[in-house]
Amino acid sequence: MKTQLNIELAMDLHRLNPWWSGGSMRLLPDTRRHLVEQIKRRFTYKLAPIVVVRGSRQIGKTTAYEQIIEDFLQEGMDPRRIFRVQFDDIKTIREYDEPILRLVEWYEREILKQTLNDAAASNQMVYLFFDEVQNLDNWAQQLKFLVDSSTVQVLITGSSALRIEMGRDSLAGRIHTLEVGVLSLTEIGALRRMETPLPYLTDNGLEPLLRKDFWMGLREHGAKNKTFRDAAFSAFSERGAYPLVHQRSEAPWSLIADQLNETVIKRVIQHDLRVGEKGRKRDPQLLEEIFRICCRYAGQTPSSSKIAQELQQSLNANIGPQRVRTYMKFLADTLLIRLIQPAEIRLKRYRSDAKICLVDHGLRASWLQEQIPVDPDTAETDEVISTQAGYLAESILGASLSSISGLDISHLPPKSKDPEIDFILAIGANRIPIEVKYRNTIKDEHLKGLNWFLDNPINRAPFGIIITKQDVNPFDGNDNIIPISLRTFMLMR
Repeated sequence: MKTQLNIELAMDLHRLNPWWSGGSMRLLPDTRRHLVEQIKRRFTYKLAPIVVVRGSRQIGKTTAYEQIIEDFLQEGMDPRRIFRVQFDDIKTIREYDEPILRLVEWYEREILKQTLNDAAASNQMVYLFFDEVQNLDNWAQQLKFLVDSSTVQVLITGSSALRIEMGRDSLAGRIHTLEVGVLSLTEIGALRRMETPLPYLTDNGLEPLLRKDFWMGLREHGAKNKTFRDAAFSAFSERGAYPLVHQRSEAPWSLIADQLNETVIKRVIQHDLRVGEKGRKRDPQLLEEIFRICCRYAGQTPSSSKIAQELQQSLNANIGPQRVRTYMKFLADTLLIRLIQPAEIRLKRYRSDAKICLVDHGLRASWLQEQIPVDPDTAETDEVISTQAGYLAESILGASLSSISGLDISHLPPKSKDPEIDFILAIGANRIPIEVKYRNTIKDEHLKGLNWFLDNPINRAPFGIIITKQDVNPFDGNDNIIPISLRTFMLMR
């Protein structure tokens, strides 16, 4: 039976795909995120029929794939080989059973004029771009059937970590995931028309992170590009790293902050998280207040009991630790926050809470209406603000590490006389400990935690990293600990 779409839906699809009728796309930025080339590379090598791009709202996922479509068209690709659908914007799509399959059937018949397989057989591969497809029921099962029965390349984007993760089992062996954070320093530099170096970490797996010479080379890279690094980090410190804030760098912060609150935070809380499973409505006031607390505790590990107590006071409501944990997972699902879990090597003996890392400190500044400078060149003598800047540095590092696809990150909470470790990178059988000491002077006592971790053979740690505020020379007699300033570290992406 032929799939028939109502006329309104068909018109919406034609508007989303103006190239079918020779129409123009919307105007796109002339600068590009590194994501564009990363996606293209995966299309070229065809590692998997489905490429997933996962990241929070408003970080440029849609713009990136639109720029790829623009390139395809400029290279002379038949416009009919490109099909784009935004699933969170067209509500009538949900009226159809198995809407992904029904839309593709309609597209084959009405636009492509042949099946996906016939197109591929004539060396005319079709590219499907599905935005926020994870909001559909049974989306993964539909895509599995599609790619198992058809030769096609699919890109899906999503701002829900949980829903995409739930589809992994169905799509095992058919999916390749790219984690996307906010702008890197090199991307900020490009947007601000600076002379910008390439990212130091190439799009080539995690193996380089296991080599000490990689990290020593990153130090040299930071020194070589010091002028750019410091200028880009200053812009990052002032406004964060959402594309909007640097595309509109001339706009006053008050307007930018309102826009971030409206298009990112409130959009997530009032739209993405409003309704849960089985239609259960979530409390938007509670979500807003928990996000406010997450902003205040960015880079820290507050207990769910402590957060519950604060909520009871601020909302005058009976809220327990379990509900706090549940709602924090909701926020983590939208990728507004990253919850860095405690390391497995101590989980069986000790229970700890997750470390809270904001996707971007600019959201903290907009939501709390409080800016904390993290630029080392900004003189700050207030001890409270300096301490908060240190926590933000830890949050920034955690969010940046979380955007490296496939990297396993944890933190090691303190226990008895054993020290805490801010972050642990697990790569294969090896672990690399990272400590953040965001202060002007590094003392021997600041290295004790790293030395303790390195001295324990069970950790299989070849070396450790200490993230500093200023550039620091290697330590005499302790060449297994590599000092790297935060702004140099951020040249990696």
